[in-house]
Amino acid sequence: MDLSDLISLETIYPNMKASSKKQLLQELASIAKDKIGRPIFEIASVLMKRERLGSTGVGHGVAIPHGRFAELNQICGIFVKLDKPVN
Repeated sequence: MDLSDLISLETIYPNMKASSKKQLLQELASIAKDKIGRPIFEIASVLMKRERLGSTGVGHGVAIPHGRFAELNQICGIFVKLDKPVN
């Protein structure tokens, strides 16, 4: 798989504002809703449920929040750089 298969120019957000992890996951869900055709609350719920299992932070200000929908047949990626980091 090529990185361009996962992330397109339309899903790159270099200056996103979020004051908390919850707000960030809501923002990600809002972006993903049109791409995967699921409601925001459902996407946010899946992201938050995964985060409760353990942080998706990998260190040095990098995190890879993710979730799974069994009925989807492709991977959807969004790249975000926050204007200010969140815990």
